[in-house]
Amino acid sequence: MKKALKILFVTCIFLAFPLFTFAQSPPHPNGGSGPGTGNTPVGGGAPIDGGLSIMLVLGAAYGAKKVNNLKK
Repeated sequence: MKKALKILFVTCIFLAFPLFTFAQSPPHPNGGSGPGTGNTPVGGGAPIDGGLSIMLVLGAAYGAKKVNNLKK
């Protein structure tokens, strides 16, 4: 019975958690002005890569390690 109550309590917490974690919307860039005016660059100020290449390299290294371990 105690285990069932614990599971029920944890489930209720996980289901209720999103209700209290709403994020605020980000401010509009340049206060509504177009790109190229103010302090926002023409490209929009977004990072070009965002770390995707790092994740691809790490994934390839992990895969190579797993293949190497299987051969041993």
